[in-house]
Amino acid sequence: MNANVHSDFARDYVAIMSAPNGARRMRSDVPSLPVTAGQMAETAAELLEAGVSILHLHVRDADEQHTLDPDAYRQSMAGVRDVVGDKLLIQVTTEAVGIYNRHQQMEVVRKLRPEAVSLALRELCPDEGAEAEAAEFFAWLVSENIWPQYILYSEADVARFDRLRQKGLFADDAPFAMLVLGAYADGRAGTIEELDGQLAAADTSSFPWAMCCFGPNEHVAALAAVEAMGHVRLGFENNVVMADGQPAPGNAALVSQFVNALSGPRAVASADDIRERWLAR
Repeated sequence: MNANVHSDFARDYVAIMSAPNGARRMRSDVPSLPVTAGQMAETAAELLEAGVSILHLHVRDADEQHTLDPDAYRQSMAGVRDVVGDKLLIQVTTEAVGIYNRHQQMEVVRKLRPEAVSLALRELCPDEGAEAEAAEFFAWLVSENIWPQYILYSEADVARFDRLRQKGLFADDAPFAMLVLGAYADGRAGTIEELDGQLAAADTSSFPWAMCCFGPNEHVAALAAVEAMGHVRLGFENNVVMADGQPAPGNAALVSQFVNALSGPRAVASADDIRERWLAR
């Protein structure tokens, strides 16, 4: 992608992603959390109806624990496809959660060859010594038409991402970034001020970006991101309450609330809009 394509797409469309379960929450915490392949497929249909174009997919093992097992991914992806066809882009996660190393994370992507993948920059390329190997893997993603999204957790991450982008590390002039506000591990809620700080850390007009926000400020942060020409990710991975503080009955309710609050000329993008105008190489 180049910056002009990114800008044209952002002018016309808002891409809505959903992360309906994440790696840590359990059904004992949130009864409507999808953890099985069947539950995820049902949730995917609801999310599509609400306006989601990209499903950020985590899978769980038999004990509801986070896993990167390729077979578990294949089962869940097949279930989603059976229900929604290709009307959602499926983005698999490589999140480590303190279990997997970067070589294992890369290997699962090589085995799955998904349409899209989420990669934490600090996990896949933790330091300068990892840059050559990371660059080779990122170039392989481009060659295989696998769409990567790079997860960034801080202003320092954003600044480093932009330096590496300009250096050519991603084999893409305008790689897709996800700005994370707040944190699950320490219960820190994201804020608008955090979004402003990350946006100020680099020229975000040069690459596409979305934001996700831990905690009850998700809705207002998502609307702020739209005003700043970004895209959004909503869902139980990050937040389980509606804008009024009441428990969300499901992931689709969080998305519908956001869509109903949108104003302005940008349309809600479909998966095909993204494939045709954003992912074409």
